[in-house]
Formats: sequence, structure tokens, C-alpha cells
Amino acid sequence: MKRLGFSDRTMIILIYVFLIALSFSCFYPFWNALVVSFNLGIDTSKGGVTFWPRAFSLENYEIVFKDERLINGFFVTVGRTVVGTLSSILMTAILAYGMTKRELIGRNFYMFFFVFTMYFGGGLIPTYLLISSLGLMNKFLVFIIPALISVWNMIIFRTFFKSLPVGLEESAQMDGATNWGILFRIVLPLSGPVIATLSLFTAVAHWNDWFVPSIYISNEKLIPIQTMLQQILNANIVTEMSSNLDTASAARIESLRTVTTKSLRMATMMVATIPIVLVYPFVQKYFVKGVLIGSLKE
Repeated sequence: MKRLGFSDRTMIILIYVFLIALSFSCFYPFWNALVVSFNLGIDTSKGGVTFWPRAFSLENYEIVFKDERLINGFFVTVGRTVVGTLSSILMTAILAYGMTKRELIGRNFYMFFFVFTMYFGGGLIPTYLLISSLGLMNKFLVFIIPALISVWNMIIFRTFFKSLPVGLEESAQMDGATNWGILFRIVLPLSGPVIATLSLFTAVAHWNDWFVPSIYISNEKLIPIQTMLQQILNANIVTEMSSNLDTASAARIESLRTVTTKSLRMATMMVATIPIVLVYPFVQKYFVKGVLIGSLKE
């Protein structure tokens, strides 16, 4: 094995140092938010809380988990993410499979039409009027129907489907399989990496979206936790949230005074962030294979 020279070893060390520093700069804000969420709010306001809680406390999470609006918003977010991801991936995959068929009349026109929508849109007001005319205001389906088709995901699906051996479909057709049978029994089972990767992208988009509910939802029972988090970031609602707890004893009232807006924000942010972060390790191994095969092969 060839030994590395001094310049090569120096370069490798510098690269490692740079990557470690970059990783730390990306990870530290999240870690600091986690630390603050577990620290006594009034102590955090003094400053100096960095890598570890100085005055460990669970009061911030106690307020979050006893606030019915946040718990309801969490389940709305979970339901939206699960239903929205499954329906979007299914409908997008069906569309992409149809776009691979050369015998499809007007295929090039459809493709141009889809790509055109990636660059030009009607804007917020026409979209609002459309959603209103469809009767989707204050409805759970407003999270699902407008996001059923992703053109970018469709292009990745289409490119991956075209890279599959043609003989698979031809042999299945000779055995009497229909297009639906080929799609669900052959094509999709072979598309695991792409499906896993695009499912994560779609799930993250649904989970993190706060803007759509803020425009189309006024019913508190349908507001997801991300929109509530945005409201917390823009307003001081510590007193309102704290009122949901039992304040019968003087000691309990005194303990509520230790909660601050910042500590409550951090706790809510952790509740809204950690669940989707925990999904990533399970699909990480599909990232390179799924995205590269689906986007580079043509």
C-alpha cells in the first residue's frame, strides 16, 4: 500500500477538521435548543446555557403536553403526514408510469404542461379562490388534494421506471397482466429505493408546512403543530398555555413563573421536530441509490 506524503496527510487532516467544524455548526443550534427546552426557563434568561442544562426542569414539556391544542395539533400533523405522503406517492407513481408509455397520445404535450407548472403559478390569490370554490376551506382534505401530484417526484419516478428492463413488462403482458397489474406487482416492488427517498421528502414537506393551514384553516381542531409553533414564535402565549395546568396550590403558581417564552418555544420546537428527525435513519441507506438512479439515468 502506497504511503501518503506529508502534503497528502496535511490535506486529509484539514478536510477532516473542516468537516467536523461544519458538522458542529449545523448540529449545535439543534442541540442548544434541546438543552434550553430542558432548562429552567427563568434560569435560561440569565444566559450562559450552552452544552448542558444548568437547572434541569421538565416544566416546559409539562405545559406543552398538557395543552390540548398542541396535542391535537400534533395528531393533525401526524395524520396529514401519513395520509398525504401515501396518497401523493401513489398518485404520482401512477402518473409517472403512464408518462412512460410511448403509445400515450399527447405525451409530449402533457409533459410540457406538467413542467410548465414548475416554473409558473397563478399566485396566492387565484389559489385561494380555487381552494374556496372547491369547498376545501377548513377541511382536512385541503392538506391532501392540492399536494397529490409533485411534478419533480413524477419526473424522478418516470426516469426510474424507464430504466427498468423492457423485458419485464413484455413477459408480464405475455402472461396476461394488465398495466395496473404490471405497475403494482412488478414496477413498484422494484422501486423501493426511489419510493423510500421520495416518501421521506414528501413526509418532511407535509410535516414542516405551516403556511397552508395559516391561510386556509381557521378551525383550531385542524391546525397542525407547525402552525401553532409559528404562532408561538410570533406571540407570547405562555400565560394562556400555563392556564391549562392546575394552579390550585401556591407552590404550583410559583413554579409556573419559571417558564419563559423562549423555553416554551424550544420545548414546542422539539416536540414538532424530533419525530420526523427519527424517521431519517431508517431511509438513509436509500438516499444515494434512490435519488441518483431516479434522476441521472435516462
